[in-house]
Amino acid sequence: MTNALANPGAIEGRSRTASSPARQMLNKVPEVTLYFWIIKILCTTVGETAADFLATNLNLGLTNTTYIVSSVLAVALAFQFRLRQYVPSVYWSAVVLISVVGTLITDNLVDNFGVSLVTTTVVFSVALAAVFAAWYASERTLSIHTIVTLKREAFYWLAVLFTFALGTAAGDLTAERLAVGYWRSALLFGGLIAVVYAFHTRLRLNAVLAFWIAYILTRPLGASIGDELSQTKADGGLGFGTTVTSIIFLLTILAVIVYLTVTKVDRIERQQQRRVGRAAAGQARILVVANKTAATPGLLGAVRERAAVGPASFFMLVPNPDDLEFDRNSADVRTGEHVLALALPLLEQAAGGAVEGRVATSPNAYDDIVEELSGGSYDEIILGTLPSHLSHWLHVDLPERIAELGYPLTTVLAA
Repeated sequence: MTNALANPGAIEGRSRTASSPARQMLNKVPEVTLYFWIIKILCTTVGETAADFLATNLNLGLTNTTYIVSSVLAVALAFQFRLRQYVPSVYWSAVVLISVVGTLITDNLVDNFGVSLVTTTVVFSVALAAVFAAWYASERTLSIHTIVTLKREAFYWLAVLFTFALGTAAGDLTAERLAVGYWRSALLFGGLIAVVYAFHTRLRLNAVLAFWIAYILTRPLGASIGDELSQTKADGGLGFGTTVTSIIFLLTILAVIVYLTVTKVDRIERQQQRRVGRAAAGQARILVVANKTAATPGLLGAVRERAAVGPASFFMLVPNPDDLEFDRNSADVRTGEHVLALALPLLEQAAGGAVEGRVATSPNAYDDIVEELSGGSYDEIILGTLPSHLSHWLHVDLPERIAELGYPLTTVLAA
C-alpha cells in the first residue's frame, strides 16, 4: 500500500466544500435526537392500537383494514418521495401508517393464515437482513445520514416496514406466546435498548449498527406499552381500550410534530447553524481524517491554516492499513497506532497545541467518520485522502459523501 507518510513529497491538491448539491435531499430523514426516539415509540404504540381499533372496534376485519391503510400509506409515501426536504408532518405520518401496516402484515399471517409467531419472527428477521444486505451491496452504507437518492430512500422505507413487522411478531411472541406479559416485555425491550446505548457510548459500538438495533427494539417496546394500556384487565392490560389509547398517543404525536415544525430542532440545517455559531464564538472542534495518508505536507498545511483563523481543537482519525486495505473488520490496530504515533507530533506543531486521535477499525471509512461525528461535537472536517481511483477503502467518492453531511469540509488529495 502506498502511504503518504512515507512519501511526504507527494503532489497534493486542496479543495474547500461548504455544502453539496446532493445535500438538498439529505433532509428527507430527520436528525436523530431525543425527539426522534420519543415520537418513534409513540408511533409504534399507535401502530399496535390503531390496527386493533380499525379491525375490531370498527368491524373492518384484518383484510379490509390492511387494504385501506395500505392504500393511505401509498399516498403518504408518494408525497414523501416527491418532497425535496424533510417535512415533519409528512415524514411522521408515513411512519405512523407504515407502523400500522407492519402490524397488520404480521396479524394477517398469524390470525388469517395460521403462521406461528416463531415462524413470522424468523421470516421477518431474514427479510430485514436481506434488505440490509441489498442496501449495503448497492450503496456501501446503511447510514440514514445519506438518504439522498430515490434508491436509498426506497431501501430505507422498505427496511422500516420490515422492522415494524418484525417488532410486532417479536413483541407478541415475548408477551403472549412466552407469557412474559406486556409490562414485563416493555421493561425487557427497554432494557435491551439501554444496553445498546451503553455499548455505543462506552464501548464504541458502531453508530449505524447501534441505530438499527435500537430502531428494531423500539417496535416491540411500543407495542408492549400499547397492549398494556389497551388490553382488558382479564388479558393482563390496564383496560383503557384501543380507542382511548390511540387518541391519547395520536394527540401526543401531533403535539410533538407541531413542536418540531415550529422549532426545527430535528433538522440537520439547524444542527449545522449551531456548529457555525460555535465556530464563530471561537470554540471550533475539527475532525482531521487521514484516509491511507497521515501527516502529509498538504494536510499539515490545512491544519496550520485553520489554526491561524482562530482558536480550535483538533482530533485525528486514521485507518489501520494492514486490515482496512482488504476490507476486514479487525481489532488489531498496531499498524494504525504506529502511523498515528508518527503523525500526532507533526500535527500538534501545525495546530499549535495538543492533538488527540484514534485508529479506525471499521472496513468502511464513511461509517467510521459518521460514528466519530455522532460521538463528538465537531464543527468542521479536514480530510486527507488519495484520489478515489487509488483508494479501495473509499468504495465510492468519500469527499462527496462527507460533504453531504453538511459540515464545512476541506479536502486534501495526495497523488
